[in-house]
Amino acid sequence: MPDLSSVLRRPSGRPPTAASPQAGHGSRPAWWPAWSVPAAMRTVRVVLVIPSLFALTYEGFGNLQMALFAAFGGFASLIFASFGGTKRDKVVAHLGLAVTGSIGLIIGTAVSPIKWLAVLVTIPVAFGIFFAGVAGPNAASGVAGALLGYVLPVATPGTVSMIPDRLAGWWLASVVSTAAVLLLSPPSPGDRLRAAAAASAHALAAHLEAAVRGTATPADRAKCLAAKQELMNAFASTPYRPTGLATADQGLASVIQLLEWCTALIADATDGHPNLDRADQCDRDLLAQTASVLSRAGDLLAGQAMDDPGTLLDASEMDQQRDACAAYHRSAPPNRDYDSVESIARYAFHAHAISIAVRSIVADTLVATRNADPETIAARRRGWYGAQPEGTMAERRVAALSGAIGVLTRHASVRSVWFLNSLRGSLALAAAVLVADVSGVQHGFWVVLGTLSVLRTNAASTESTALRALGGTVIGFVIGALLLLGIGTSTPALWAALPIALAVAAYAPGTLPFAFGQAAFTVVVVVLFNLLQPVGWKVGLLRIQDVALGCLVSLVIGVLFWPRGAGSIVGDDLADAFRRGAAYLTQAVDWALGTRHAAPDAGAAAVTASIRLDEALRGFLAEQGAKRLSKEDLWMLVMATMRLRLTAYSLAGLEAPDSVRHGSHRGTAYVRAALSRETADLAGFYERVASLVGRPVAHQVLVPVTVPAFVSLDGNGSAMVLGEADGIGEADGIGEADGDSRADGAGDRAGANLVRVITSPHQPHLLWVHEHLQHLSSHAQAITDPAAHVAEQRRLPWWR
Repeated sequence: MPDLSSVLRRPSGRPPTAASPQAGHGSRPAWWPAWSVPAAMRTVRVVLVIPSLFALTYEGFGNLQMALFAAFGGFASLIFASFGGTKRDKVVAHLGLAVTGSIGLIIGTAVSPIKWLAVLVTIPVAFGIFFAGVAGPNAASGVAGALLGYVLPVATPGTVSMIPDRLAGWWLASVVSTAAVLLLSPPSPGDRLRAAAAASAHALAAHLEAAVRGTATPADRAKCLAAKQELMNAFASTPYRPTGLATADQGLASVIQLLEWCTALIADATDGHPNLDRADQCDRDLLAQTASVLSRAGDLLAGQAMDDPGTLLDASEMDQQRDACAAYHRSAPPNRDYDSVESIARYAFHAHAISIAVRSIVADTLVATRNADPETIAARRRGWYGAQPEGTMAERRVAALSGAIGVLTRHASVRSVWFLNSLRGSLALAAAVLVADVSGVQHGFWVVLGTLSVLRTNAASTESTALRALGGTVIGFVIGALLLLGIGTSTPALWAALPIALAVAAYAPGTLPFAFGQAAFTVVVVVLFNLLQPVGWKVGLLRIQDVALGCLVSLVIGVLFWPRGAGSIVGDDLADAFRRGAAYLTQAVDWALGTRHAAPDAGAAAVTASIRLDEALRGFLAEQGAKRLSKEDLWMLVMATMRLRLTAYSLAGLEAPDSVRHGSHRGTAYVRAALSRETADLAGFYERVASLVGRPVAHQVLVPVTVPAFVSLDGNGSAMVLGEADGIGEADGIGEADGDSRADGAGDRAGANLVRVITSPHQPHLLWVHEHLQHLSSHAQAITDPAAHVAEQRRLPWWR
């Protein structure tokens, strides 16, 4: 049976809690089952449903086909699939599983008499079912169950006349299993992600409020970082992306990313000084309102009842205060104390940037909790796919639809882990159908199921799983044979043994080693088929033979197709995400500086690359066996790509005002040129990182990547040389330089004038562009070593 342990696995790198299956792992034998409430509830459902359905359809109706598909339909719905979310989400997921399995059942039954046609049809059908998992976590969780609805009829002798009976058994199992899941389920584990998001929002709001009052401490900052880490652990805790393409899922995914970015913005704002009480009064008022709005968003994420969430989370006052602050800074009188001007201007930028991020968090929170109006949903959908939330209602909806379709179509790429896994899995199942026919085995279905059970995303994991599957099958055969030797083929005794065998098979995934699950499933098969047709222990021996053939197919496919598994795709997708993000950043800065006339259009490609990277990393972390690539290094690089994309998205919303776009002052032109050059340096840095972590090139020499020097507001960096060459001085129109500045030389004069231009009350826009780039530059050094480590590991052979 397929191994569900990866679905139920605790997050990598996160210490297990006392209630987790892994708690105390060092003090108990590996073969001893861990206690798990979800596994226990799953066992209760299986024991109640499957024997009852099998007895009703076989003993009651006397219909062999209905009984067979009712039993395996129960396996598909109750063991192979594990759906999360609300009750509505679970009903929709089970309905989708039932419909998809029905379609596969009809196709499989229709083509099974013609073996060559069955082999050919298996490729597109299996590929489509595998690839449908990209739609979300529930879709991914239902892949194995939906495949069971196809591989059982395609590898089992049958005729078209059997379709009604088989469908009746399948749907009977689907309906009863859905009811059992709704009635007998523990609290949804998906609530943990929303609870972590709420905790992060509350921690950020409390820190921001304390910083405005001047009472913040380093402990407040540490609490924010700890809450963010817990949120990212929850987000990374499953092998499938915990948010899909559904509207509420997309809203929650955006909330998580924005909270991570907001944490970084607040950390930058309080770097060196924990409080924000030195900011202008208007900026302190803006930050206070921002903290209040963010706290209410956390309340809504935490599930607190609100009569009218849209009104309580109304951010219009915060937006008005932000506009008032911008107007104040534009009209403020000149101030020759440039240190003071720089400090005030920086606080103004941080207040502006944090409020913008929180404004997006509020909108996405309303969407994630299903409290948003259609206009908000349409606006935010554009943002999820890299476009600014502007335009008419119709334009927003069309852009959102095209963005979602674009994400799906761009997954049809060799850089998508879903595409490669789908292609690999479909070829393996088609080969298994062919082998089952050519070998003439009695139960070809077991060959196909054996292939499905042990196929993993890399050759090494497939080999390891195949050995454990064979070992488990042999153990199950021995147990089943001893059982039959003890009780014979007595029908009452077999009926009594069936619930016990099912209980072990249902509890095993995620709580016992994979081999134990295979052994338990083998015992179930031995008992089940002896109830249908008493043949004694020989059925277990046949299963060993068939599973061995299935394992062999998986091993061959694993070596021939994509032997490195998800590890190689993670590197390729990291490189793609950095390149797409760098292109997006370049377009966004050009747009913000007024040198680009069309709005940035690279956002959609950057979003798609980010989603593909997230899926590839989850697939890699879910692979069994030792990891050559450090999980900490990989997540640090992934967070860097997300920060790059969100910074570019923020800059894309800063359309250059006419004073910047058409300004004739030489100082303004100089600053635009300096910022453009620094953007090119940053983009070049990300390109070099992409080359480092990307696909290895023959005879490539690995050169350490260094972060380019950035132009600070005090003139430090390459800008001094530019300023000296350009001779920027009194002619720039910003104001006359004082005598001390002239005496200090051209370099200092250039630095001083850079401060004057970029912090001018009439040019806050240039400061905001500068601070966005400074934010990226300050975090760039942290990814150089992880990138080098990934590059070294990628250049080792896959079998080492």
